Amino acid sequence: MLPEYYAPEQVGQLYAPRVGAVAEMGSHAGLKRASDDQRRMILLLVDAQIDFIHEDGALSVPGAVADTRRTVEWIYRNIGSLTTIAASLDSHVPNQIFSPTWWVDAHEQHPMPYTVIRSSDVKNGLWRPVYQSAWSIEYVEKLEEQARKELMIWPYHTLIGTPGHSLSPSLYEAIAYHAAARQTQPTFLSKGMIPETEHYSILEPEVKVPSQPMGGLNAAFLNMLAGYDVVYIAGQAKSHCVLETVRSMIRYYQNHAELIRKLHLLIDCMSSVAHPTIDFDAMANETLHRYTEYGLRLVTSADSIV
Repeated sequence: MLPEYYAPEQVGQLYAPRVGAVAEMGSHAGLKRASDDQRRMILLLVDAQIDFIHEDGALSVPGAVADTRRTVEWIYRNIGSLTTIAASLDSHVPNQIFSPTWWVDAHEQHPMPYTVIRSSDVKNGLWRPVYQSAWSIEYVEKLEEQARKELMIWPYHTLIGTPGHSLSPSLYEAIAYHAAARQTQPTFLSKGMIPETEHYSILEPEVKVPSQPMGGLNAAFLNMLAGYDVVYIAGQAKSHCVLETVRSMIRYYQNHAELIRKLHLLIDCMSSVAHPTIDFDAMANETLHRYTEYGLRLVTSADSIV
């Protein structure tokens, strides 16, 4: 049952979350404590932030508003069975290796967003790093060795301290309602603050930076997830942060098929980044369908929970 304060048309709109009123209503919902759940279920929200979801967001994902509406309503419908909600926050500073200001061409001009920078471009002098030259050259080479993604220059997005960094308000209200109704706390996970590397997966950066506290694999969070009976995953964008998060999970749990079978991807609660020439959605779908061979479940928000 959807709470009376919930207005579907407000999903994707910017407003101050009504946490006080929402929590008050949740506290009178008459639901059992999450700590009493015999079967523990967690929802992992990947980067469900204003800059990715709202149509005027800095890196808006087409379809993300409708995805978020389905996610919010899924939370409310299944709140009595949902033990925990965990949400990641893509968290950036202005100058990072994928930012325009990190690179210049021969005329000292910065690249436009969605420019791809390859190692051959750097070797031929098409692009030159402004910061950490040796690391930057090595970085683009390592990306190509991994054969997954090339370095993409992105619009400035989810900058710490800006509105775009926040979770979408209607979704935050659902999290606050769940916390009050089930007498529990949400889990928040920040990632993406290391300037020297991209950090699509919420669990590890694209290229490891051992000198940084968040520069390696977050095994503690993966081990925490393994303690749940069911893991649902939603968020943005399917082609990047969701895909790479799932990739990290498959790799970490690869010798434990029973853990991979716990993973349920809400495929109608995520969309892919739009690009003029690259079909990111097709690439993501191919990989995710291949992961079903390992036990990953592709489900929709309309399906009954398991």
